[in-house]
Amino acid sequence: MRPPVIFQTIPFFSSSSSDRRLNTLAKHFLQTESENNQNMSASPTSSHGDSVFAHLVRAPEDPILGVTLAYNKDPSPVKLNLGVGAYRTEVTMLFSVFCYVDYRRLCERYSLCCLVHQEGKPLVLNVVRLWNGNSSVTPLSFCIICRARNKEYLPITGVADFNKLSAQLIFGADSPAIQESRVTTVQCLSGTGSLRVGGEFLAKHYHQRNIYLPQPTWGNHPKVFTLAGLTVQTYRYYAPATRGLDFQGLMEDLGAVPSGSVIMLHACAHNPTGVDPTPEQWEEIRKLIRSKALLPFFDSAYQAMFCLHFFALSIVDHEHTRIYLHYGFASGSLDKDAQPVRSFVADGGELLVAQSYAKNMGLYGERVGALSIVCKSADVASKVESQLKLVIRPMYSNPPIHGATIVAAVLKDSDLFNEWTIELKEMADRIISMRQQLFDALHARGTPGDWSHIIKQIGMFTFTGLNSEQVSFMTREYHIYMTSDGRISMAGLSSKTVPHLADAIHAAVTKAV
Repeated sequence: MRPPVIFQTIPFFSSSSSDRRLNTLAKHFLQTESENNQNMSASPTSSHGDSVFAHLVRAPEDPILGVTLAYNKDPSPVKLNLGVGAYRTEVTMLFSVFCYVDYRRLCERYSLCCLVHQEGKPLVLNVVRLWNGNSSVTPLSFCIICRARNKEYLPITGVADFNKLSAQLIFGADSPAIQESRVTTVQCLSGTGSLRVGGEFLAKHYHQRNIYLPQPTWGNHPKVFTLAGLTVQTYRYYAPATRGLDFQGLMEDLGAVPSGSVIMLHACAHNPTGVDPTPEQWEEIRKLIRSKALLPFFDSAYQAMFCLHFFALSIVDHEHTRIYLHYGFASGSLDKDAQPVRSFVADGGELLVAQSYAKNMGLYGERVGALSIVCKSADVASKVESQLKLVIRPMYSNPPIHGATIVAAVLKDSDLFNEWTIELKEMADRIISMRQQLFDALHARGTPGDWSHIIKQIGMFTFTGLNSEQVSFMTREYHIYMTSDGRISMAGLSSKTVPHLADAIHAAVTKAV
């Protein structure tokens, strides 16, 4: 028997609302093929019509990530990417003695590759690659899988240990704000996600919509905060004439902003300029911000990258100091890089901090970050966390588990933590070496101008002072890629590529472009 056609017995004209809905549904299923084709051709979303998005214009490439896209399309064998701030390796850089022997055995056991980094490749830190415990060496990622046991959804706020340890890293384990439960920390999608969550929280719950950014600042800051619902303003920060800090302009502008405004501050290693206030200048900034009841919002993307630079300068020609500095780095550089933030916490005021582990743990693609908000009381902090959940849930629901679990493992284990600080030291030393080599190369070529800012600036980037025309010339003639404002990533250089860059800079400033 043929099964009954269930809609044939339903009357098409019925007075009840439920029957009318059924009639409509029945008509839909009983339409002839020609009727269906006619309706499809009339639909603007069908394959037969014009696209409903045909009116769109092509958006420009991202000014930072677009540099890499252009670089990837260039077939030149001498091309050089100095755009994105990602740490790259030097061909002579070996894994540290701490785990070199174990890593060789691990390579044989798991058929993993190379004891020596290939030049110019992304660096995977040893503490991320390896787990050294109970005399058993396994890749840390294997350990994370075993420890996590599943890939279930995380809570909206993320990995609890990660949040706790991230707060301790930036504020200090003995911070009164932590001990008094006045800090709420949520795991976010790296630095960008942390800034966006913080921005949307402020747009919903803070009485001021103005946020003041240093000029210049990271290229993504204005877009992140504008789309979060805040009104972006700027304050003076960089002095092109001196290629240093415009401290007077900074203080004048902050002194003139409306009371209660949000002030974006780079915790250390300012991006893109590489110019930071001195400790004494930071104190003056703090006093002014608190006197005007301004709300500081710190972007901490480079913790441990700045003060390592400072310490490394102090060990030149001191052969036996290196081991001592390695041994003490766990509490030295990390704490000093966080000092500007901690000084604002110490005065009892409120603030926000966005953290990223992209640079200092090399977890660029894992998108690991945290947003912390310091409040006046534990009760307020609890309420803030509840509202942060309401921001995060419809945005991305909850964060990924893998990268945050790696960070938590490194921060919790003393051996891994100490190894991490050693690797950070090696990374910072190489960046300092690149700065010195580039400065020396320009000096040897007699390149016009004062290039001392290359070795005075700090962190991953150098703000060269090259203009957009000179940058275009270097890309066109020398296949060197950087952002149009002349910022270069020192971590993208190697001893082999420094001469090529120096030749390009010399040509750009001595020839008409």
